[in-house]
Amino acid sequence: MTAPQPDEESGPYWAGLAERRLVIQACTSCGRRRFPRMPSCPWCGAEGGADVEADGTGTVYSWIGVARALTEEMTNEVPYCVATVDLDGGGRLQGRLEPPSAAAIGLRVGPRFVERDGWTELRFVPEGNR
Repeated sequence: MTAPQPDEESGPYWAGLAERRLVIQACTSCGRRRFPRMPSCPWCGAEGGADVEADGTGTVYSWIGVARALTEEMTNEVPYCVATVDLDGGGRLQGRLEPPSAAAIGLRVGPRFVERDGWTELRFVPEGNR
């Protein structure tokens, strides 16, 4: 799997993962949390935001199973599942769900940090399996 190329906006997220923390952005006006980082709040329009740490627990909103590798380097990765997770406290993001067979809308999940070659990947696992 190709390593991500952090930029000014995504840097705090990737740096947090390297420390086994989940960093997302919160509006300093209305308090709503969002991912990815944005220059202004999509709900109230306030400019900026603050980095906050989320515990990574939440509920599966949606998911998709992947059974065919899109690239040759991904051949050993299939099958896998990517879930969209509504985080407790607000915010929504995506990550692999392990095991893929656990996928279900409404499933309670928590984070798993997977060390890759020079970067850390966020995955989700059913609560109780961390």
